[in-house]
Amino acid sequence: MDFTDVSLTALRVFRAVAEQGTFTAAAASLGYTQSAVSRQMAAIERVAGAELLERRRDGVRLTAAGRVVMRRATTVLDEIDATARELSGLPEQSGTVRLGWFPSAGAVLLPTALAALRRTDPGLDVVSREGTTPALVRALRAGTLDLALLASMPPFRPPDTESPPLAVQTLTERALCLAVPATHPLARGDFVDVADLRGQRWIGSASSGEDRLMGVWPGLDERPEIAHTARDWLAKLHLVATGCGLTTVPATLAPAAPPGVRILPVRGGPQEHRRLLLARLPHPPSQQVTRVAAALRAAALDTPDAGVAPGT
Repeated sequence: MDFTDVSLTALRVFRAVAEQGTFTAAAASLGYTQSAVSRQMAAIERVAGAELLERRRDGVRLTAAGRVVMRRATTVLDEIDATARELSGLPEQSGTVRLGWFPSAGAVLLPTALAALRRTDPGLDVVSREGTTPALVRALRAGTLDLALLASMPPFRPPDTESPPLAVQTLTERALCLAVPATHPLARGDFVDVADLRGQRWIGSASSGEDRLMGVWPGLDERPEIAHTARDWLAKLHLVATGCGLTTVPATLAPAAPPGVRILPVRGGPQEHRRLLLARLPHPPSQQVTRVAAALRAAALDTPDAGVAPGT
């Protein structure tokens, strides 16, 4: 069959599967059944004459042929969307930059950068969305994001193993800190000794398995007591403010701490660092993408280190 026979529906399904990482997640995002997604993927691979996705136990990844089709499919779908906007009388969004960010970046860094861009580039349109680092990397590969703010922890591996490698820049590398209720005995000093973290109650992540340990100080020599779990960073910090427990936080969240919370460094053990990364596909960026990247770099450098955030 001729590849020019491929349907737009199949291209949209292919992009959704590549971005979401699984057939099930793609079906949910599109409002399709999983069998419908499977049929569309079978159709586009049959027309392409090659496997476009490598099926793995942990999801799917693009093959070499898949990367070729995805690059072209993104261009086609973007042009179709632009045509629809123009026909409906909406202005063309040629100056739009699509930005992804991991959850804690939305508290301080992202608003700071967007406020600066409104002053310096009022005609530049930035649309953004939150996601986990793996989901944002998939969206970059699928061509539905232009830039992504990613979190990285030791041993600081590349965001993925796809080829070609993403263009990645480290914006900051700062020590992991601890959010402590202002009324807690540990809040009396300017830092927390790691030995004093034994026996504390913790606020972890709202997920299962080892991810629940996110929010617990790494390397504790005991099974931690996780009293509460929450996905949202602001919810975690408000739980800390009411004395429900402790949680770890990136240093960049210090300015967003609500009253009743102190953000303190931890001493007495190996330093735990976290990197803030800015990633994109390796092709040359547009001027709009370059301007957004510059604003994010400036905002990252201007965000104060945690040090001590006084609670009230």
